[in-house]
Amino acid sequence: MGKQPSPITQTRNREATRQKLIDAVGELLAKKGFTRLGVNAVARQAGVDKVLIYRYFGGLPGLIKSFGQEGDFWPSMEELAGGDIDAYRRMSFEERLNIMGHNFLKGIRKRPLTQEVMAWEMVERNELTEELEIIRETRMLRFAELFFPMEGSRVDLAAIITIIGAGISYLVCRSRRIRWYNGVDLQSDEGWQRLEDAMQQIVSAVLRQV
Repeated sequence: MGKQPSPITQTRNREATRQKLIDAVGELLAKKGFTRLGVNAVARQAGVDKVLIYRYFGGLPGLIKSFGQEGDFWPSMEELAGGDIDAYRRMSFEERLNIMGHNFLKGIRKRPLTQEVMAWEMVERNELTEELEIIRETRMLRFAELFFPMEGSRVDLAAIITIIGAGISYLVCRSRRIRWYNGVDLQSDEGWQRLEDAMQQIVSAVLRQV
């Protein structure tokens, strides 16, 4: 009778398999989009039995949730803050806004899969796209609550950040296939620097009203 694997080995095998399944979700989204994302396809991509999706995640929605939380799907709070939360807290209000905008733009531009997901969200709504949307919204709202309290302000900063963030998201998604928008080159670093400079001008103008 063969020797049974130790608890440590079993845990490592479980974690390795979980990671394979999470990675497989990203690979399939990048290749096929949401329409081909099913239990059988994910299991086949990961090279494991589909029963493990139910055992480890409770089903496909649970796996999608883990992909959004554990994968590199959306910029983390540390990434938005530039890597040092404590240093970020000590910055001025305007500096924090500008750095968040810069890092959000940089983070979305370097994530082709995230761009694909955002594009799919606009044409197809299902439990999978909604799960990823919840993760994104929760993370961004938490970041705003921690670093941008605006009680009593005459300026609706949340709405202003929403407009800027939506503009970034749209233009990044558009840049995947279309180069120009209103004369700005969306496929060049120079074009994106123009947009970032414009964001900083907006932030400065807004904060003068606070």
